[in-house]
Amino acid sequence: MKKQQKFKVAENESIQDCLQRMREAGYSPIKRYEKPVFKENEDGSHEVFKQEIEFVGKLIES
Repeated sequence: MKKQQKFKVAENESIQDCLQRMREAGYSPIKRYEKPVFKENEDGSHEVFKQEIEFVGKLIES
């Protein structure tokens, strides 16, 4: 089994749901990354469309 694994917060999932999914898989969060996703408007300008959140989980040793 991997010692670390990435977990991305799904489109219709809350952060708490993602953290619960990590715990159920046997991982504890150690890092959190947030990345903006931009969209281009018709006039050529850019704006933030959404925020992608990803956690890095460490395998819980028992």
